[in-house]
Amino acid sequence: MRKQFWQDPYQTELLTRIAKVDGERVWLASTIFYAISGGQESDSGSIAGQRVLRAEKDGQDIVYTLAPEHGLRAGDEARVAIDWPRRYRLMRLHFAAELVLEVICQMVDGVEKIGAHIAEDKARIDFALDQPITPWLERIAVEAQRWIDADLPIASAFSDEAAERRYWELPGFARVPCGGTHLQRSGEVGRIALKRRNIGKDKERVEIYLAS
Repeated sequence: MRKQFWQDPYQTELLTRIAKVDGERVWLASTIFYAISGGQESDSGSIAGQRVLRAEKDGQDIVYTLAPEHGLRAGDEARVAIDWPRRYRLMRLHFAAELVLEVICQMVDGVEKIGAHIAEDKARIDFALDQPITPWLERIAVEAQRWIDADLPIASAFSDEAAERRYWELPGFARVPCGGTHLQRSGEVGRIALKRRNIGKDKERVEIYLAS
């Protein structure tokens, strides 16, 4: 399966063919439809005009679940379309969350990431820390926003193409392993706001919101 969302994460429609069908589950020859991975939620959208109910990784492929009566067969031509406003918010929040995480790791000793989730309304990062993150939160927000406002180009490429390992890189800041969909420039994130949540002993959560 050719994952076109890595080549052009801004592409919203793709004409492809059905590679395989197993009941409600459908595989494509190529796709722009991202499946949940690394904390980033799946895209929303359709295949051949039918809503995708579920998108999940299947080894290095992605399998899509449609309604039982989809009627598609291997070899059929199909147009894939994604909900672009949702994708773009996910991309913005994804990069914002990873940027914030890197700032935290550079600023606060003893941080260990233990979870993350990127949804359309907000992103969150969970990490192990034996003290509240609150005293650093304002400085973290200012530093992250500084890199966003610099509007730098974001490189995104394979570190190991055969294993489908990818990374993003912001010049002068960091190179981070990640197979998600990424912005072209840091300035696309816009203004962010951070909130701290207490999720248990020696655990901290930082939530990331977009101002618009």
